[in-house]
Amino acid sequence: MRVNEIFYSLQGEGFHTGTPAVFVRFAGCNLNCPFCDTDFASCKEMFEAEVVSEVLKCPCNQVLKQSSNQAFRHSGLVVITGGEPSLQLTESLVDALHRQGRRVAVETNGTHPLPSNVDWITLSPKDMFLGKVAAPVLSEVDELKVVFDGIHKPELYEHINVRHARFLQPCDTGDPQRNGIIINQTIEYIKANPQWRLSLQTHKIVGIR
Repeated sequence: MRVNEIFYSLQGEGFHTGTPAVFVRFAGCNLNCPFCDTDFASCKEMFEAEVVSEVLKCPCNQVLKQSSNQAFRHSGLVVITGGEPSLQLTESLVDALHRQGRRVAVETNGTHPLPSNVDWITLSPKDMFLGKVAAPVLSEVDELKVVFDGIHKPELYEHINVRHARFLQPCDTGDPQRNGIIINQTIEYIKANPQWRLSLQTHKIVGIR
C-alpha cells in the first residue's frame, strides 16, 4: 500500500469532532479539487501488517464499557483518509484492524465502492465542483459532509440515505475575507435548512494535525 502518513491526533471535522483517532492517510486521489489543502503525493510503500503495526504504536486506548448483560469493547478509532482511500483500502486490512479491537472509519469522495466491513463512512462528495466524473456511487453512509462555497447547493444529495448526520463545511479558500463570507452564508443556509449541521475544521482553528 502507498501510505502518505500515519499519526495520532483528534478528529477535527464532522460527527466525531474532538475524538482521539489514529489517522492513516493513503497517497493518491482520482480527483483534483481546486480547494484541496492536503499533501498526499509523497508516500511510503507498506504491507498491511506494517500499517497495523504502526497504528498499534499510537496510544488510542480501548475503553471497556458495560451493556445490560455483557461487557463489550468500544474500540479505538482509526480514520482511513487520503487522498482517496477507496483506491487502496481492502477488506483484509479492515479485518486486521478489527482483530486489534479498532473501529475503522473512512473519509471518501464516494466515487468507488468501499469494503463492506468498514464501521463508519463519511461521504464528502465533490461532483458539485467537478461534474459527473466525481459523482458518488455510494447511496447509504453514516455521515454526509458537503464542502459549501456559498454558490453550489447541497440539495443535490437529498437522495443519499444518511444514518446519522448531514454536515455543511465552509470551504477554506485561503482568503480570510472570502472565508468569512462563506461561513456566514453557511450559517444562514443551515438556519433555513435545519436538517443540516455545521462542521468546522477545528484542527486548523486549534493548530493541530
